[in-house]
Amino acid sequence: QVQLTESGGGLVQAGGSLRLSCAASGRTFTNYYMAWFRQAPGKEREFVAVISWSGGSTSYADSVKGRFTISRDNAKNTVYLQMNSLKPEDTAVYYCAVRRASKSSRPWYEYDYWGQGTQVTVSS
Repeated sequence: QVQLTESGGGLVQAGGSLRLSCAASGRTFTNYYMAWFRQAPGKEREFVAVISWSGGSTSYADSVKGRFTISRDNAKNTVYLQMNSLKPEDTAVYYCAVRRASKSSRPWYEYDYWGQGTQVTVSS
């Protein structure tokens, strides 16, 4: 079993920045993808960004491209999401997830493990 623990959420003004972290513990795997998703009240969980095991391949939702950066430190089993130029519409609970596969994917149901989420609130 893999446990994922997110941190770094909070309240920030529009235009500000936050850095989310997600630490993996327990059973770990090689060649797995890590991703960030978010879910706003009354909305479906949506893909934000994904990163390959090596960190050499990343992909972003159009809504965050150019503002968010995903990265990982495999020595620490941790993935990060640097969020800049935040907008009120970025307000959501942010979740990290692990996909044990050799190919990236965006649908949330194709991910195997999930963290408990961290709240990000952007005020206007």
